[in-house]
Amino acid sequence: MTDHSTNRLKDSASPYLRSASHQPIDWHEWGETAFERAKSEDKPILLDIGAVWCHWCHVIDRESYENAEIAKIINEHFVPVKVDRDERPDVDSRYQSAISAISGQGGWPLTGFLLPDGKPFFGGTYFPPEDQMGRPGFRRVLLAVAESYRNRRAELERAANSLSEAVTQAEGFAGARAEFDLGAVDAQIQSITQLFDSRNGGFGRAPKFPHASAIDLLLERYQQTKENSLLAMVEATLEKMARGGVCDQLAGGFHRYSVDERWLVPHFEKMSYDNSELLRNYLHAWQVTQNSLLREKAESIIGWVNEVLSDRENGGFYASQDADYSLDDDGDYFTWTLDEVRAVLTPEESRVIELYYDVETHGEMHHNPAKNVLWVARGFHEIGQILERDPDDIRTIKLRAEKKMLEARLRRPTPFVDKTRYVAWNAMFVSAFLEASHSLNIPSIEEQCRAFALKTIDCMLGEAWSEERGFAHRIGGPALEGSLDDQVFSVLALLDAYEASLDSRYFAAAQKTMDLTVARYGDGDNGGFFDRPSDAAPMGGLEVRRKPFQDSPTPGANSVAAIALIRLHAFTGEQRYRDFAQKTLEAFAGVAPQYGLFAATYGLAATLFMRPPIQVVVTGNSNDPAAQALEAAAHRVYRFGKSVLRFMPGTAPAALAGALKETLPHLPADKPIAVVCSGQTCVPPTSDPARLTAYLEDGAVGVVAF
Repeated sequence: MTDHSTNRLKDSASPYLRSASHQPIDWHEWGETAFERAKSEDKPILLDIGAVWCHWCHVIDRESYENAEIAKIINEHFVPVKVDRDERPDVDSRYQSAISAISGQGGWPLTGFLLPDGKPFFGGTYFPPEDQMGRPGFRRVLLAVAESYRNRRAELERAANSLSEAVTQAEGFAGARAEFDLGAVDAQIQSITQLFDSRNGGFGRAPKFPHASAIDLLLERYQQTKENSLLAMVEATLEKMARGGVCDQLAGGFHRYSVDERWLVPHFEKMSYDNSELLRNYLHAWQVTQNSLLREKAESIIGWVNEVLSDRENGGFYASQDADYSLDDDGDYFTWTLDEVRAVLTPEESRVIELYYDVETHGEMHHNPAKNVLWVARGFHEIGQILERDPDDIRTIKLRAEKKMLEARLRRPTPFVDKTRYVAWNAMFVSAFLEASHSLNIPSIEEQCRAFALKTIDCMLGEAWSEERGFAHRIGGPALEGSLDDQVFSVLALLDAYEASLDSRYFAAAQKTMDLTVARYGDGDNGGFFDRPSDAAPMGGLEVRRKPFQDSPTPGANSVAAIALIRLHAFTGEQRYRDFAQKTLEAFAGVAPQYGLFAATYGLAATLFMRPPIQVVVTGNSNDPAAQALEAAAHRVYRFGKSVLRFMPGTAPAALAGALKETLPHLPADKPIAVVCSGQTCVPPTSDPARLTAYLEDGAVGVVAF
């Protein structure tokens, strides 16, 4: 065994693994060394999968992995392996599926017990050190598993082989292929509607997670049908989240999820992928509703990201901010006692904050009942009536008090920020920032978002992309093979960058990456894509050919791939892109309806397939007010998959196909014009922003024949 004060995780690139370098556990990183040792010593593998932002991962570290007696049991009977789920999503996804089948639940920390070949036979999530809360103690579990491995090996091997086969069937979506039918989207809308919480917003019961793709699917269906109930679900959900404790009311951005139905008490970690997709939700809903609260929350996400989650010098978005600053707290950085509020503010300011955010002697946090989560309990008018003050005065006092509270909070010990720049999550934020760059009507924010998004995509291309393999998994650090997510989210980001800049190198990189993805990840026989390339190095353990479909926690990569293919077909007219998009949709058509809310990205892809992307080209000089008005109108309307291209007289976009390509040469050159096309159909060109808006609201064209 290594010296526990400097175990072999000390040099890991992962901050999560490095945080365990002091533990008295003989940890290995995932790899052949661990498997070879398990086989040579004939020991089972103890697999711990977690993340640096995960509260309960820190708890099991402190309670068990730093416990000398438990460490002795582990080192004697097991080969321990620790995995960062952000760094190795391929490992995490397979063992989540397997352990969920065993225990009925997944999540982090994930605790698995594997045969030396990596096949799991038992596991769970968090185990307390001793029996408590209805859970068996970790010490007892470890000894029981070790005893079973010694004395019931054949039984364990049969269970492991059976489980491995079941995971292979489930994760490969065997039998899911069916004829594509847009009715699957109707079933998903019905499922989402049935799960909607009309009282609190959101979907389902506690714990409540944001479901960004479902919100966009409801918005796009509303734009098609004008069913007010669909928009009401979106607006209620986003408003409740915006006013809840799940939103960081002082600094901006959203925590990962709420432990209650009312969005009041969150798990306090803040994830890049949640905030990028919620930014898009709030932008889209602002476009549809012009509700100022939704725009304010979009701005607050951008503000927090700029301050905390971005590499301003080099480009790129960081992975996450932890919930806690030590093992002894649970969100203490983000929460407030009444005394803490009063120590920072004047009596007048404190009284307004107490009423606005429901700050009381007894707060919402169970581990520290004096701590309050900030959530909006009252509006300015109600507080004005209570205090006999003008509502505008209340607003001014509240803003002044919040500034003081944020300054005071910044002086507290600060939760760790994981500065790893994962490619897929960076691509998601590039797309979100580029949407912000034309949606907010705030020139300074819009230009900053555009510039930083393009700086980031340049960084991704320069540091994480190759002509032979496409995108790696992270920017900088030791090389990690890219996943399907890294490729397909990057294709969308590159297309968005092309639309924003008309720089043809972005389009060329998007097309090259998609071609590599089809060749290296695609299932040419049955449709869809695997999460690892066909020529990837052996993973060890569960060698499952997995097709990611569910939106968990990020949009399902196969659905994202279909969207990328459809958009490329709209630009190039190359039928091979549309054909593979169809095969991908068909690969999951048999199961998409029952996934409902949890595969809403599939609904967006299916909608885009049957209603091809709307493309808008606006002509005119850059400083022409009429052209600027047309461009603003083109961006103002939310339609999923819409492209807006602005080009100057004498130039034309490099990538255009179909009716748009045929129409542009015939446009008048003496005045700004907007032309809207979808597939092989265009509506008459217009120089009237109101008419352009009407075209986009109506979708320009109907459903294509199939």
